[in-house]
Amino acid sequence: MNTHADPQTHATCSALAGRRVLVPRDGRWGVQVAENLAAHGATAVIAPVIDFEPAPDAAALERALEALAAGAFDWVTVTSATTVRVLRAHAAKIPETTRIAAVGTATAAALTEARYRVDLMPPEDHTARGMVASFGELHAHLGLGRVLVLDSALAGPTLVDGLTVLGADVTRVHAYRTIPVELTAEVRTALALGDIDAILVTSGSVAAQIITQVPDLSADVVRVSIGDRTTEAAEAAGLAITIEAPIRHAESMVAALENHYSSLTPGLAVPDHGGEDTP
Repeated sequence: MNTHADPQTHATCSALAGRRVLVPRDGRWGVQVAENLAAHGATAVIAPVIDFEPAPDAAALERALEALAAGAFDWVTVTSATTVRVLRAHAAKIPETTRIAAVGTATAAALTEARYRVDLMPPEDHTARGMVASFGELHAHLGLGRVLVLDSALAGPTLVDGLTVLGADVTRVHAYRTIPVELTAEVRTALALGDIDAILVTSGSVAAQIITQVPDLSADVVRVSIGDRTTEAAEAAGLAITIEAPIRHAESMVAALENHYSSLTPGLAVPDHGGEDTP
């Protein structure tokens, strides 16, 4: 007897069936999230609201990467897959004597794909705060030495301050900066009218752009954040969060969204968005 569930049946029965979800990043991440949503019967509206451009001080980054290749650092911290893209673009060399810390699973996967190793990753809290805690456990046994922090120009001081308190000799260099991307008029209108059911809020920068570009965002649009720090940043920017993913991962966001609709939707009714002409 065949005991395997039919993926199509799962998608039809899912509380996400027929829902339209704004995915605020494109590229591989956006495609993977879109595929995950499709497996639950939902439609992804891929509409980036932020992008990344080279570091504001290119010379400082070049000097830091040269020092990294020469073995000047005991650790390098990598807090996003975008930083990995920067390392790859510069063909950055990381010697065996320098250990690599990744903030979470997506960053670790990007490092592995780029043929860099991962020596440290927080087990649960995939944030700068979680990295500091993991480094703190190491600090009880050995000194941290010189640490290169590569991050966004918009990154807060949590990681640098935390490592400094632990006694590390920290060099912070911005690897890139975040810039806004304009949503199309069609997507803005759909968000204002509630014709898009939910938004995946993956960072404070995304939240700030949503509230700036769609100040008349419908109250019916569910806003799911990727974790408590993102919730704090979003609400500080003026974007109220509806639900929060328990794990800082896209799959956790989709699961949280499905659970939300499961609790609200008797009989898993499929919403009517008026046909195929809506954005």
